[in-house]
Parts: sequence; C-alpha cells; structure tokens
Amino acid sequence: MGRRTNYYQDLAADYSKPGLVSEEMKQQLIAMGEQFVAMKQDVLPQVDATYTLEQIERENKEWWPTHCEALRQSRGDILTGEYRNELVYFCQDGPYYGVEEQKTREQHWWALIAQPGVTMCWPIVMFHGEFVHFEWKCEDNETNETIAKGMVCWVRRGHRGGCHFKSEQLTFYRDVFAPQNLVDLVTL
Repeated sequence: MGRRTNYYQDLAADYSKPGLVSEEMKQQLIAMGEQFVAMKQDVLPQVDATYTLEQIERENKEWWPTHCEALRQSRGDILTGEYRNELVYFCQDGPYYGVEEQKTREQHWWALIAQPGVTMCWPIVMFHGEFVHFEWKCEDNETNETIAKGMVCWVRRGHRGGCHFKSEQLTFYRDVFAPQNLVDLVTL
C-alpha cells in the first residue's frame, strides 16, 4: 500500500474535514483572499525568470486556504474575483468561456455547497507549478450524508494571474438548482 499523505502539512489551515480552522484564522484567510484578488493583473503574466513556476506554486499554496474559506462563507465576490475575465471552464454543463458566462450557474452550485447545515471539505489537494488539483465533498452536519462531491483542476498563475482554466466534475445528490433563499445567501 502506498504512503498516506497529509495534504495540508505545509499550508496555513487544514480544510480536509470540518472543525479544524479557528474563527481567528477564518477571518485572516478572508482578508488574505480579498488581498489576493486585488493583486491580479489585467494581463496574464508570463512565466519567466522573474515569475517562476516555483514562485507561482508557493503563491498557490498560500492562496488555497483562502479559497476554501471563501467557499465555506459563501463569498462569491472573492470566488469570482479569483478567475480571469478570459476564464475557460470545462464541466458537465459547459464549456463556459469568460467569467460572466458561468456566473449564474456557479452561483447555484455555491449556494448548494455552502448552505447552512452543510460543510464543504477538501480531503485532497495537490500542487504542481500553476496546477492545483483537488477533490471536495459536502457533508450534511446532522446526518453526515454526502450531498455533493467533485474533482477539480485549476490552472492558476499565482496571485498576479489568477485562474485562467478550470476543469471540474461535480456530482450533486440532492439537487442541482438551489432555492432562491439559498442563492440569496451568496455575496456578489
């Protein structure tokens, strides 16, 4: 059997299961997420000697917990800000080209996975240069049932570039469109 890995050992916070992140850390991560969105440049930066894949990977590791906390808090403003305007997004409802094209659909997904009484977790996250691969699941806090799960690959060019490509497989077990009262909880 292969060795088991703690994917969060070198990250600021552990989002592999519920209850591992302090309230203070949650607030810090939201503030950092807002800062990272503000750092995104208008033009996708080149990977070169002044902006290396090693630096991009370090920035992606720094960013990852902020992304998780933004999802748990329904911060659609941060989540949308993580994408480049020219985002390419492949999923079962897609493809989507550009950040505006997918916004309405993704708002429903965010509302379902961050609804009250449900906790989203990311048991696996791996980094390689600008690639971030992760698996996620949403658990009902009362029944422990999995209400949704997925596997995702982001191509994120660090803080300066943001996400320019996303590929995702999602499975929803309860519903695929959120009721309006849940959609209203997503901050845009």
